[in-house]
Amino acid sequence: MESWKGNRTPSNPQEGYYVGLMNACGYRTKDLEKPVIGIVNSFTDVNPGHRAFKELVGYVKEGVWAAGGTPAEFNVPAPCDGMAQGEGMHFILPSRDLIAGSIQAMASAHGFDGLVFLCSCDKIVPSMLIAAAALNKPCMFLTAGSMLPYEADEGTYVTPDLKESIGQRNIDAISEETFTRFRENICFSCGTCSMYGTANTMGVFTEVIGLCPIDSTTMLFCSSAKYKQARDVGERIVTLTKEGVRFSDIVTEASLKNGLRHVAATGGSTNAQLHICALARVMGIPMDLAAFDEIQRDVPCVAKFKPSSKFNMYDYYKAGGVGATMKAIERYLDPDARLATGGTVGEFLARFRRRVNPEVIHTADEPLYPDGCFAVLHGNLAPDGCIVKKSGVVPEMFHHRGPAVCFDSEDALRAAMTEKSVKPGDVLVIRYEGPKGGPGMREMSIPAAMLVGMGLHTSCAMVTDGRYSGATRGPCIGHVSPEAWDGGPIAAVRDGDMIEIDIDKHTIHLEISDEELAERLGHIKRPAHPAPGVLGAYRKAVDSVNEGCTWLYGKEE
Repeated sequence: MESWKGNRTPSNPQEGYYVGLMNACGYRTKDLEKPVIGIVNSFTDVNPGHRAFKELVGYVKEGVWAAGGTPAEFNVPAPCDGMAQGEGMHFILPSRDLIAGSIQAMASAHGFDGLVFLCSCDKIVPSMLIAAAALNKPCMFLTAGSMLPYEADEGTYVTPDLKESIGQRNIDAISEETFTRFRENICFSCGTCSMYGTANTMGVFTEVIGLCPIDSTTMLFCSSAKYKQARDVGERIVTLTKEGVRFSDIVTEASLKNGLRHVAATGGSTNAQLHICALARVMGIPMDLAAFDEIQRDVPCVAKFKPSSKFNMYDYYKAGGVGATMKAIERYLDPDARLATGGTVGEFLARFRRRVNPEVIHTADEPLYPDGCFAVLHGNLAPDGCIVKKSGVVPEMFHHRGPAVCFDSEDALRAAMTEKSVKPGDVLVIRYEGPKGGPGMREMSIPAAMLVGMGLHTSCAMVTDGRYSGATRGPCIGHVSPEAWDGGPIAAVRDGDMIEIDIDKHTIHLEISDEELAERLGHIKRPAHPAPGVLGAYRKAVDSVNEGCTWLYGKEE
């Protein structure tokens, strides 16, 4: 093997300015002759999923130094989806490509030899995956670990229970005193929200595709194992860098399919469709909604977690963790896919010996569902498709027919729910919340949770060209494409129109004639949805839902 050569050569006189500036930061010239590892830190005081990185980054640095590398930390934004409700949610999905771009700019400008990505939450994990793919440098990921559950006399609670309690309070199903206690205690510690939303879905996905240590995501943030894991990552990235093992050597099309199949097998977030399709696009791998569906639909669903079941992320870890769910669907995974920690998927699973709780993690022969956790629906309301997390839907709502009640924004829907004007049987149609129409494709996190809290998720459906929280449950159908802003059929729906949803048949149908639909679409007027600043740029550049809503990436061959 050739001796390692870095991206910068300190002995070269033309690198004198670089060396001098790094010396000013406290680095010695001899430090710059080692692999310089950029540590992409998403620490922030205002996101519990990322606050733990203030401490964890020190352990990563120790590992880098110990292995003969030189750590160089820099920071990126990490907005919290849970906090960014209402107006703030417009900016969340656009932030994914912005964060990726900022990482690519910093890492390229400084010429880091390898990278460690510290990330946990909904858009930060996929943004760092996109950046890693675009940079194609040696890299590893580390997530912060899970939030502690809240133990109370009534039971164990995690973050989706808090969201659903908003709906319960709205109909006086719980007292103000109880709601206040939930609000102040359910988010019990730092760490990623202890539910299988987008954050944990994408964290676990990163493990399965080989970039992150197994169980990084499901273990508690405060576990001593997390500190040791951080040191291990710091040491390992130096080895990968010296050996020249790049992102593309670990993450291949086979890896992506492994990750997607595991998401489907564990009841993951519908938002995974956006992020996996976007990542595939940056990697040059064709993948749209149809391809996403084809890859996942035959994989049995062997586990599901809060809010779709009673089990939280720590329950997942104790039940055997990600290794156990990978083992359960072993025959659906490519065993030759590489792991950055060393070896292959097949070799890891051959060594797997953890005790598995069958109540939490089923076998592929006795699954919860025989055909994955998602259903991609088509019909005259969504010619290009839409998606629902069927593992979060009660069986009696797999088929539903009801009258449409239309809203041209999430805000209008929230007002109706607060006023308790939603009736059993309704199909709530929320449009002009797609990537362009929102703009920003807001998630209907709070309305969807309120529907559950108000007890309407067993009789009402939601249909939107926006998206939902990864932890949504109930018949919440999102990503309707084409979106209303682009003249999609969802723009033509009127109050009282009957809509039939059949999850088993993968259909969604607006009960009007083709002629009537065409006539209505000819008279559609867009509502006033302003797009100031970066949102205007996003609206002009963003691709469709089917392609992952990229706007800064995936445009050039």
